[in-house]
Amino acid sequence: MTITRKMATAAVAGLVGAAMAAVAPGVAGATDSCQLGWSNVGPRSCAMNEIRTAPAWTLGNGVCVGMLSAAGVAYDGPLAHYHAFPGTAHSIELRITQGFSPLGNFAPTLLACDVTAIVDWHNLDTGRSGSVSHFIPAGYTSYRPFHLHVDSGPGRVALTLRTDRPSVPATAEVFVP
Repeated sequence: MTITRKMATAAVAGLVGAAMAAVAPGVAGATDSCQLGWSNVGPRSCAMNEIRTAPAWTLGNGVCVGMLSAAGVAYDGPLAHYHAFPGTAHSIELRITQGFSPLGNFAPTLLACDVTAIVDWHNLDTGRSGSVSHFIPAGYTSYRPFHLHVDSGPGRVALTLRTDRPSVPATAEVFVP
């Protein structure tokens, strides 16, 4: 009985050791590229802070009433080569969506219009400021967001989401590592 118990103990210890080796974090230095989120292999994870704005209300093409929302992350970077904005550092990645769907992603979207989204930013620590704009068709909903890059540099950054049409802008503030 003791031999069987010893073999079982050795087998369990071997399995636990193998499992720990399989899920151990990868070895990556501070100068390696990072990826947003968590990884146990390859590039290191970014230091990041989440950001979300209130909806920005707008008049779109013609008489369309629209709603834009922005959410995303501020990260230290540099981002890995397979990312949408490779090599960027100390920046903000925003996912801009239009309207909402009360019945889920595959139902019709309400309050979506063709508009040009404008993100005005001001780094409160360095004084740098700028604006990023892009035309966003009504099809960019929560199911398929539009990604926008804001190269703000590190520090506290104030963002304002608005459109090129009459709108009620939305503001938010985030710390970029």
